[in-house]
Order: sequence, then C-alpha cells, then structure tokens
Amino acid sequence: MAINNTGKIFKAVGAQAVFTEQRDLRQYLTGLSTSFGYVLTDKHGTTFYTDPRYIETATKLLTPTGIKVNLFEGSLEKILKKYSEIAIPVSRTYYEECLKFGEMKLKIIDSTPAFETAMAVKEDEELDLIKKACRITDEAFSELLGRIKEGMSENEVAAELEYLMRKMGASGTSFETIVAFGENSSVPHHETGFRKLKFGDIILIDFGCKYGGYCSDCTRTFLFGDNGTHGEFKEAYSHVLNAHMLAKEHIVDGMRGRQADALARDYLCNVGLGKYFTHTLGHGVGINIHERPYISPKSCEVLQNNMVFSDEPGVYFEGKFGIRIEDTVTLCDGHVVSLTDSDKNLIVL
Repeated sequence: MAINNTGKIFKAVGAQAVFTEQRDLRQYLTGLSTSFGYVLTDKHGTTFYTDPRYIETATKLLTPTGIKVNLFEGSLEKILKKYSEIAIPVSRTYYEECLKFGEMKLKIIDSTPAFETAMAVKEDEELDLIKKACRITDEAFSELLGRIKEGMSENEVAAELEYLMRKMGASGTSFETIVAFGENSSVPHHETGFRKLKFGDIILIDFGCKYGGYCSDCTRTFLFGDNGTHGEFKEAYSHVLNAHMLAKEHIVDGMRGRQADALARDYLCNVGLGKYFTHTLGHGVGINIHERPYISPKSCEVLQNNMVFSDEPGVYFEGKFGIRIEDTVTLCDGHVVSLTDSDKNLIVL
C-alpha cells in the first residue's frame, strides 16, 4: 500500500531537508519496502531515489501519491549539494556516512524523535494492516493446534505455524518464531531447536506475522496432555492470566508506560511471583516488532489512542517451565482493545 507520510515528518523536523535511507523508515514514509533507496523531502516535495530493480514498481505506486521517482546515479553529493542542512536519523546512521555529510559541510539535525513520535500513533490504514496480521496469527494458531503430534520437534512445529501464516496471506514472520517444549519454556527467548515433544510437555509459542509490512505479536502457553504433575504450573498460569487481564482491563489513554507495567507487575508481586517476571510488560508493534511505546517499569511515555503494543506478562522458573501470555492490543476510545484474541484459558491438547 503506497502512502505519503513525508510531509508529516518534514513539518515535525523543521529542517531544510529530510534525508532517509533506513528501510523501515522509508517504508513508513512511502509504504514501499525495498532493499535500496533514499527518500528526500524539502519544501518543494519528495523524491524517492532508487536503482533499476525498483524503478518500475516505485513509479507505478508512488507517483499517484505525489512522490517523484528518480534513478539514483551513485552520488549523494549531487542530490544534496543545494542544501546547507539535512535531517537524518542520527542513531541509525553509520559513522562513515555521517563523516561524508560532514565533508559536504552539511549541518545535521536528528530526525529520529520525529519518526518515533509519528510511528507510535497509528493511522487508520496502519491499524487495518495490523488487524489483518493479527487475524492471520489467530487463525493460524487455531489451525496449528490440531496438527501438533507427539514426536514433533520444536522446529517442525515452528515450520508448520509459519507455513499456515503464509498460506493465510502473511508475507512472512514478524521475528523468528519461538517454540519451546517442557523445560525449554523457562528461557524467555529460547532458540527453537530439535527437542522432541512428549506427552505431558508444556508448550510455549511466541509468534507473529507480517501483512502489508506491519507486524503482529502473540504468545500462547499450553499443555500437550496432562500427566497429573502440573499443579504448580496451573496455579502460576492462572496468575499470569490474571495479570494479563488486569493490564488489559485497566490500561487507559493518558496512563504512563510505567503505570501500565505496574498493573501486572504489582499483582504478580502480591502473589509471590514478582521475581520470576523478568522482562517488561510490553512494547510497541508496527512496521517494526519493537518500537514505541515501551511498557516498562521506567517508562514515562504517555499512552495514547491508536497506539499498538503488546500485553505480555510472564514468569520463568529456571530449568522447570515458563509461562507467557501475550496479545497485540491497541487503545481505542481510551481503553484497550485486543487485536489478537485466540483462547487464553489453559488449553490441554
């Protein structure tokens, strides 16, 4: 989907020109994802510079949005020579490139804050794409449950889920799918491997897909059969689910990130599980799987309507098991609306 967010960023930055190379930021500006390109915006408008691989597609998609498309001829000096200052995302720019701009006598202004602020609050078109990614995520997970069999490896389950998401319309995954069986679930970001599934195992799956360049993020923890040894797990699961729902029910527009995190964290502390909750409650979800807002104990960020973020409390008992329950959510009319919403009650296959 071609878009034109260049004027929004140009106005927010206030520089003579905004020059953007980074792939995700270019996608935010134009809606077009390419492995190479530059977006240059000044008071006269925006030009997308790229190589012959993308000229045809870029011209077709971007011209109707008012963005000019030109072939990049290998010289930044040529396209930047008329400016005395440019805005770039400083923290995302290689040192060597900053040196080049210095050699051109260009004053550098940081565009990062403008991008982060704009990308944190989604437009309706962005929300529609995220909602579609979340629907695919839910549907693929529901389909996966009937395909999980004893003896499958973590890798095989991950591959099956990724196949289903692709089949249902996803362009790819939001991140490397995490599938953890049994004791492996105690590692929050376990590297999916060759552990075989057996009766009575806990299964933790952290997964998401991309649709139209936008991400979903979801985690479910469940049992592959009940061998009667899961009393501690079931009690902890009920508490994690309560923490998840408390956050979902009480996060509101205008709340700070640390206040939202405390909703789940304080509950888990009160039931004796606080020390096992070793990560933050959530993070923003959009073009990138991790972006603003950050829902953490130190976050002063004010949550706003149309922000999209994860609600993912978890507890991890080293060498035994872990539990995480995660949905992608948004704030609408001041309250949380869940975008992923497959069953969160404890599933026993």
